[in-house]
Amino acid sequence: MSAPEPTIVATSGGHRPGGRTVVAFDSLVHHAVELSGAHGRRPRVLYIGTAIGDAEHFTARMTEAARVAGFDLTPLHLFPMPNHDDVEGTVLEQDVVWVMGGSVANLLAVWRVHGLDRILRRAWQAGVVLSGVSAGSICWFRGGTTDSFGPELRPVTNALGLLPYGNGVHYDTDPGRRPLVHRLVADGTLPTTHCTDDGVGLVYRGTELAEAVAEAPGKSAYLVTRQGDTAVEERLQPRRLPPVPR
Repeated sequence: MSAPEPTIVATSGGHRPGGRTVVAFDSLVHHAVELSGAHGRRPRVLYIGTAIGDAEHFTARMTEAARVAGFDLTPLHLFPMPNHDDVEGTVLEQDVVWVMGGSVANLLAVWRVHGLDRILRRAWQAGVVLSGVSAGSICWFRGGTTDSFGPELRPVTNALGLLPYGNGVHYDTDPGRRPLVHRLVADGTLPTTHCTDDGVGLVYRGTELAEAVAEAPGKSAYLVTRQGDTAVEERLQPRRLPPVPR
């Protein structure tokens, strides 16, 4: 099974503390799996941790989170070399790709060296649901705001561009994100930018925003557009997803 059309779930969430595990998958990850159409068997989820250097301790945490959720998780490592002989075949046999946060600048560079950018585009077109958090959200857009280069936030504008917008993550918890997004949209560095509070995700069918969804109450999504030489922000009320049993 696969999603009926190219689907992306771009988020500022998806993880929570587990009961018997350090990390558990929250509603946004479960929603990405639901959108994949994987029913009647264990969903296949590919975990990509390039943005944190394929940290083995976090791969172990994701593996445990998947076990508790009832998913079959396959890690894709690129350090020190790809851990699969057939990377494209491995990606294309998944239901969902979940990309961890971290350095989006490093992620993009390493993906391009290994041709993973092209493979992920083919997977998206084939109906594999692409999803992720933070850097794992920004990567699908034209760019966004990042701390990849240091503690002072800077723009990244060379992301994969599957979605023709900018992306703003952690909009309510990192005080520098909102003013920088507004400035970058106002001066044309970023196109119309779609932003998420922590715990919110954006669902795209093809390149169109289908809806905003949330795993936490009191959270929002936002569209920031350019009007003349200023940025205008529109709030979007997300649909609350069912909670995942603890």
